[in-house]
Amino acid sequence: MIEHNELDSTCGVSDDELTERFKEAIRIDNEIKRIKGTPIAGYDPKNKRAFLQYPDGRIEYVAEGKLSSEQIRQEVIQKYAR
Repeated sequence: MIEHNELDSTCGVSDDELTERFKEAIRIDNEIKRIKGTPIAGYDPKNKRAFLQYPDGRIEYVAEGKLSSEQIRQEVIQKYAR
């Protein structure tokens, strides 16, 4: 017997539609970050490294093992808090 809970339900929205909504939400969030002048986190699959891309186009790779994602988030918040 298969059990379902409310988290299993997508309210009749297909996986493809959910994927498109997710992509659009990320696009909007990145646009907001550009407007605010805050960096956008990304991942370079070729180099297999995380990076921050700044509004001026500059990219800074995150040193492996140096900082956790939470530490990076806190540094960005402190740097750009107004």
